[in-house]
Amino acid sequence: MLAVASGEALWRPRVGAGMGEEQGTGLQALGKVGVVGLGLIGGSIALDLRQQGVTVVGLVHRQSTAARALERDLVDEVSCDPSCLSDCKMVILALPIEALLKPEPQLVEALPPHAVVTDVGSVKGAVLAVWRHRHPRFVAAHPMAGTDQSGVDAGHHGLFRGRPWVATPEPSTDPQALAWVKVLADGLGSEWITADAACHDQAVALVSHLPVMVSAALLRAAGDERDPKVLDLARRLASSGFADTTRVGGGNPALGTAMACRNTAALLKALAAYRWSLEQLEEAILSGHWAQLENELRKTSTLRTDFVETASAPISPSV
Repeated sequence: MLAVASGEALWRPRVGAGMGEEQGTGLQALGKVGVVGLGLIGGSIALDLRQQGVTVVGLVHRQSTAARALERDLVDEVSCDPSCLSDCKMVILALPIEALLKPEPQLVEALPPHAVVTDVGSVKGAVLAVWRHRHPRFVAAHPMAGTDQSGVDAGHHGLFRGRPWVATPEPSTDPQALAWVKVLADGLGSEWITADAACHDQAVALVSHLPVMVSAALLRAAGDERDPKVLDLARRLASSGFADTTRVGGGNPALGTAMACRNTAALLKALAAYRWSLEQLEEAILSGHWAQLENELRKTSTLRTDFVETASAPISPSV
């Protein structure tokens, strides 16, 4: 195990790197990139950047995380001291929502004023309210990718390939900084989208945050079955359909809570729409209106195709 003092940086020499190495193109044009937080998103970004020759500096809270990040080759160097970001040209804040909304003063002070600073949070209105005046080159962004894994061992190559990377610029957003974040997204194989922050938050509430709550409610409904025989049989019969429907409800509780806390209005609006739709289906069943129910299910079958095909097809840029 590597040992490191609180403010000391760990580093690993890159094979083939040298003083005479020429400046590359594409992602290498970003220069040295700092990644704050090396969980699933930050670790995956770091891995893909390093694979394409970008020098990556990691900032983490714990020495054990720093050592593990080097063992996994997530970064070129890593530290628990924010000063490690001093010569980075881009800094990616791969932090939980709560940490983004209540940033540590030492982190904010350590961000180079010339650097492009961007985040990966799933809520954009609240993030912009905090960060628009904290750094002159901040770009609010949200790569729409993930798994149910977390921590320094969760990151993996190719997580963002073919997935949306949404930026929510404001009129005051530095256009060059925005362009550099697009270089990052394009280089990682993502589909670049720009949107208004409020529009983003409502859309994400419908397709990301609402499913977490619906999935959690389904798990609770099944888990709260009072007949032990029925409950035992249900557990034994649960298969891929149940697994697919409940995957996000069985994820990180802190993340789900943060989504609800920081995107409350949009999520409540989505929950109201979902409740109304569920009531329509329930009414058809209670009334024995089977033709109506079949018609509703036919509509939803078409809707699912629209959403799934849209999510998997190339997305037209909306710059």
